[in-house]
Amino acid sequence: MESDATATDFNQPVIDEFRAHGGRVGGMFEGATLALLTTTGARTGRRRSSPVGWVSVDGRHVVVASAGGAPANPSWYTNLVADPRLTVENGTDTYAATAEILRGQDRADLWDRVIAVAPGYADYQNRTAREIPLIVIRRQ
Repeated sequence: MESDATATDFNQPVIDEFRAHGGRVGGMFEGATLALLTTTGARTGRRRSSPVGWVSVDGRHVVVASAGGAPANPSWYTNLVADPRLTVENGTDTYAATAEILRGQDRADLWDRVIAVAPGYADYQNRTAREIPLIVIRRQ
């Protein structure tokens, strides 16, 4: 898993740009559909924001815990396993939500639809031995 310092160093400029420009960012994420997820740290209990890509499938907002195909799940995913309550910033819209982590056949069925919309996630899955988690975000 990435160190907290490394993740913060990478994420903070993206978060700042996202908030300053109504959800739009440039650089490597230019044109991507991003949201900010604010979760409660599983170890620390502190609230932490993370920029994530998401896709809309059958009217559901789906977040893919790919970490770019890294060997370990991202920290924000570990936080959602411990506490599925979160805050989502989607463009200029901010709302409370609950995360549903899909497993088994539900995950397998949705994975095929995610890949149809965003085929790059298949490349990430091929880079890692772990099964990349899918999370459905439900607005409260």
